[in-house]
Amino acid sequence: MKTDIHTFSGKWITNKEFENLSPRNVFHRQLENVNLPCDEHRNRHILFRKNFYMDVLPENAVLYITADDYYKLYINGEFVTQGPAPSYNFSYGYNTVDVTPFLREGENTVAVHTLYQGLINRVWVSADNRHGLLCDLVADGKVIIKSDESFLTHPHTAYTETGFAGYQTQFLEEYDSSASEVGFEAVDFDDSYWQKASYKKNTDYSLEPQPTKRLVFEKIQPVNVEKRENTLFIDFGACYVGYLAVKAIGKKGDTVIVRCGQELNDDLTVRYDMRCNCKYEEPWRLSGNEDILDWFDYKSFRYAELVLPENCEVEEIYLTARHYPFELKAKMNPEFEKNFDLKRIWELCIHSQKYGVQEVIQDCMDREKGFYLGDGCYTALANMILTGDDSIVRKLIDDAFKTSFITPTLVTCMDCSFMQEIAEYPLYMVSLILWHYRLTKDKEYLKKNYSLVCRLLNAYKAEYEKDYLLQELDKWCVVEWPNNFRDGYDVDISEGKICHEPHIAMNAFYIEAIRCANIMAKELNLIPYRDEAPLIKAFQSAFRDSAKCLYRDSSISRHISYIGNVYTYAFCLYANENDKMQIEKMIEEKGITSVMLFGAFPLLYGFVRNNRFDLFKKALLDKNAWLRMLSEGATTTFEGWGKDSKWNISLFHLTFSYAAVFLSDVDLKSLFSAEI
Repeated sequence: MKTDIHTFSGKWITNKEFENLSPRNVFHRQLENVNLPCDEHRNRHILFRKNFYMDVLPENAVLYITADDYYKLYINGEFVTQGPAPSYNFSYGYNTVDVTPFLREGENTVAVHTLYQGLINRVWVSADNRHGLLCDLVADGKVIIKSDESFLTHPHTAYTETGFAGYQTQFLEEYDSSASEVGFEAVDFDDSYWQKASYKKNTDYSLEPQPTKRLVFEKIQPVNVEKRENTLFIDFGACYVGYLAVKAIGKKGDTVIVRCGQELNDDLTVRYDMRCNCKYEEPWRLSGNEDILDWFDYKSFRYAELVLPENCEVEEIYLTARHYPFELKAKMNPEFEKNFDLKRIWELCIHSQKYGVQEVIQDCMDREKGFYLGDGCYTALANMILTGDDSIVRKLIDDAFKTSFITPTLVTCMDCSFMQEIAEYPLYMVSLILWHYRLTKDKEYLKKNYSLVCRLLNAYKAEYEKDYLLQELDKWCVVEWPNNFRDGYDVDISEGKICHEPHIAMNAFYIEAIRCANIMAKELNLIPYRDEAPLIKAFQSAFRDSAKCLYRDSSISRHISYIGNVYTYAFCLYANENDKMQIEKMIEEKGITSVMLFGAFPLLYGFVRNNRFDLFKKALLDKNAWLRMLSEGATTTFEGWGKDSKWNISLFHLTFSYAAVFLSDVDLKSLFSAEI
């Protein structure tokens, strides 16, 4: 993806609150006992404005812009874009925006709404005392506006926090349309009471063009609007990610209660206290004039309802959906195309991918909004196959490797201040790097990543390997999630503990990663990274039950779990054909729905590797898998096979959209081959 390198003339600007704050380190190993304060500066909506005059319109005008944590840009009262994608301060992204269509002769205004969230969560690197805006407006090659102290700034007082959604993922807020800053983006707005912006001291950013595309926005009209006494019920026909837009007129000081949800209650009201532990209910205070609801942060929802005060009139309702640019390039496998049920699953995955992927791959767009490395590998691969665009895959790989500044064995969530380490996740990514190469044949990118893969695997070896087995893991191991899908996995892999004994899932992923590294080395005409044979021998010696020809959970346990054998099968680590047959008998008995998010993907490509396309198709058509989601009214993939699969299930979760990989016309045998 071609990017525009720019050296900024402007400087980072902020307000008096943040002017002298020094950056705070929010990064640490998960098991370190670190407590960071998050109450002194949080939920700060900070506005900036600059008026300027143009005698003649330029032929070309580009705005280079970024902010920390986030910005929304307006020019002459029109919304232009928002960003940047989450990133670390040492490789902080800026956006390049063609603003030529938004300028006009005479008086112009650039207005920016920034947010410093100030929380430790999975969304942004925040609570780090870094806030600011940086921009240059370049017209016909000349900088005509730059961020400096001539910009005016003021807090946006329309937003008052009323609680949290998810894992302190976003603030719930009362929006007050009578606040004096409402309409700040207009050219004729009175900013005479605003202060001059301050230069941000103690900045420590290294800037680079954002390597991914900016979001696109779609106006989604409701398919049904129904008046129910004092409540207006709205259905948009499917789940989306974005902002509810409402235009209303009512009495000054009256409050509209706004509720959103992904499904309905039994009485057909909106289930705004959602299964995913987000309670989407917020007040909107009216000004007495024509008001527009203006949420800054987004939600994941299909339905909305407005509890209206007396004599309040709603003039317009729509949903502004936000998502990564999506153009479907892949086709469905011709063998599956005529199957009605498989086509429904394909369409479910397409809608989920199109409207779910944001500036990064997130698992769910409600409870967490997290850029997770593990399931993100599978979701990103699906996105790349469907669109032919590998930018989201590259963002995931590049940003995952950047986390080596925290630990050489990497962390779980990228580009955020939430510190979590899941041991398998970086090993998933090694496979993704190989899959990316097989699809793109980009040898330069493979070469760059191969050296990083070697460094990663060397770190795992140095930290955790003994007698060819990984053990003493100071990282959490998921194995499968939720834990009721682990089939009684007999290892203490609890978060926050050290897992002492070697166990089968972790070592299976480790060997698979080493195998992938060896395949990469061959493609690059290099010597193999490492002989995997001694590791496979140690694996079989530690975990194989010779009497049952199946594989135990750990080196000290007699327990045999389904998930442990799924990984053994998928990565072809069984000792012989008889063992393979015994595992396949277990698979036929238990099926795909006895595993979940993390086991189902390897199981499917295990069928491909082992030439069991009968089991492959049976799994996809299992009535309790993707078809169950559809039978329960899914318009987007769930976080489980059904609504009761998980205690905090999101009904818009991207991971299971990876079914599209297996339904597409991609050459699965070549993609997932374990052969060097």
